[in-house]
Amino acid sequence: MRAETMLSELNRLRKDLDEDPTDLEWLALHHAFCFISYKTGEFQKYLDDQASQGAFDDFEN
Repeated sequence: MRAETMLSELNRLRKDLDEDPTDLEWLALHHAFCFISYKTGEFQKYLDDQASQGAFDDFEN
């Protein structure tokens, strides 16, 4: 699983919502996307660790 794949999906979900800073769903997605974008290397390490534990087996098959 690539960090870019997850970021792309988070961004898609974020763009599906109206940009509304009073909406907790939009706010959570927006800030999660921004934070993970700044920490892509660390996020990729996390994903690699999770992949080694089989977290994405169902998705990738």
